[in-house]
Amino acid sequence: MSAGSRSWPRPPWEQRFRAGRVRLPRWAVDNPDRAVVVMTDEGRLQAHSWTPSTGRAIAATDRPQGTSLAEIDPAGNWVWWFDDSDGDEYGVWRRQPYGSTPGWRVETPIDLSAAYPRGLLIGRDGTAVIGRGDSRYGTQIHAVPVGRSSHGTDGPTLIYAHESWAAARALSHDGRLIAVEHSEHGDSRHPSIRIYRRDGWPIADLDDGGDRGLWALGFSPRAGDQRLLVRHERSSSPRLLVWDVDRLIQRPVEIGVEGEIGDASWYPDGRHLLVAVDFHARTRLFRVDLFSGSVVGVGPMEGTAEDAIGRPDGDAWVLHSSAARPPAVLSARSGRELLTPPGGGAPASVAVRDVWADGPGGPIHSLLRLPTTGSAPYPVVVKVHGGPTLHDSDMFSPAAAAWVDQGWAVLEVNYRGSTGYGVGWRDALEAKVGFTELADVAAVHDHLIAEGTVDAERSVLVGRSWGGYLTLLGLGTQPDRWAAGVAGVPIADYVAAYEDEMGSLQDFDRALFGGSPQEVPDRYRESSPLTYVDAVQVPVLISAGENDPRCPYRQILNYVEALRARGGTVETHIYDAGHASQVDDERVTQMRLELDFVRRHLPL
Repeated sequence: MSAGSRSWPRPPWEQRFRAGRVRLPRWAVDNPDRAVVVMTDEGRLQAHSWTPSTGRAIAATDRPQGTSLAEIDPAGNWVWWFDDSDGDEYGVWRRQPYGSTPGWRVETPIDLSAAYPRGLLIGRDGTAVIGRGDSRYGTQIHAVPVGRSSHGTDGPTLIYAHESWAAARALSHDGRLIAVEHSEHGDSRHPSIRIYRRDGWPIADLDDGGDRGLWALGFSPRAGDQRLLVRHERSSSPRLLVWDVDRLIQRPVEIGVEGEIGDASWYPDGRHLLVAVDFHARTRLFRVDLFSGSVVGVGPMEGTAEDAIGRPDGDAWVLHSSAARPPAVLSARSGRELLTPPGGGAPASVAVRDVWADGPGGPIHSLLRLPTTGSAPYPVVVKVHGGPTLHDSDMFSPAAAAWVDQGWAVLEVNYRGSTGYGVGWRDALEAKVGFTELADVAAVHDHLIAEGTVDAERSVLVGRSWGGYLTLLGLGTQPDRWAAGVAGVPIADYVAAYEDEMGSLQDFDRALFGGSPQEVPDRYRESSPLTYVDAVQVPVLISAGENDPRCPYRQILNYVEALRARGGTVETHIYDAGHASQVDDERVTQMRLELDFVRRHLPL
């Protein structure tokens, strides 16, 4: 009997991983009763057509490794989805009629070769603007007349080409203007914006010098209105401005709410904005009137709004959760759940406790989950977030809840490098990559040990992606602090990782380190976990995706072989997907291996 067909009751941690998952639906801007949504179908994330008025959802894809990227055209006639190979993120966009089932009239409407996706914008006139990335050419952005021949006058128009990272971010209501984020100045961590006509002619630039970022969040949805909503870093914390591209006038948007602007979008009326504000690991939503200046809270004020979009009637759809409560798609106005994915609901978990500790760069904010059994000092899993430009939030985490179920406290540290605490906090990790973050993790860990909350002898370092990188680096540079380590899809050998990773991450690494491994070899060597492999004293579990373009398999193998050669204890799990699996069975397998690994090597 397969793991997915067991008839006996599953433990709560597994129920959470197998519960139906749903992302925020995206509605067709000219047909609001049609939407596309990525949610679970038979244990995998797939693209669906969804009709809000009836609640009916129809799966459009049935790909074995799942589908994670999907869009809908303005008229709501087509569901678009990205087709890669086993999670390698390298592929092409396909489309099929709204409401159709898997395989029915699937088209490949853009006659361009496979690449990494860097934006898809769909115009009302049947033109698609597509951004593509590849190590051979960097970034290319084309305007493509969809459904027509790619030869002759109806072929793709090359709008933008550069060897560095860029992306197509916004298309004006009339399809005449395209906003492109780019890093031609050499720093993809702090992009600039250029506006192009659809024939490829540049007409305006917004550039803050390369050390402060600018992000294009969308053109006004009103006909004839060429205002672009922009997130900027001209102060100590990200803020908003509206840029009238036709008249080259910038107007700052001040909302008077404490916290950092995480995201924002237009309501369909072109007068109001829906603004997400990150403050102390919670994300709250606000409706901002650009004419009157009024600011009104939208939806729940506790927990975290993971995503949101404004509706024509002034309501908003919100994907919301907290550490204790599983995610749900809600109406902000009524609080009603709008969309329930197939499968049972997830069991609740425990709430988080806020922890502040003094650190080498200032006060550090962290979140602590405590088990309902046992007593202090608790064994602790220090779960380090990825990114690094993300932050841990008061939001639902099946992995954190699984550790709590087993009697472990879970500590999440928003170290320097995290978003949500100002530009200076986010960029501080550039001084000494990896070590800056780990110094903050150690400071909070020491604080909780000193107050008697967690057990210094039963402390496990756990993380995925950048968190996996910090896990391996921490095991080698703080060997007396940790009793075991669990690293998912980590950077393990930084030089080899740079050689094999996708071009956009090479751009990111050059911005982070100040150059390539050839240009600043000492910085990469100093920050690479492989450099410290001889100091690792505790057992390590490493998982890796065979098709991962972000933290490639070869560099992980280099680390594993080096650790084994010097007699270290390392167990591995290799799975047939990319950076993360969209398949419930695989996600459960990985969590079960992690729990079993720690249970065997560090029994409670």
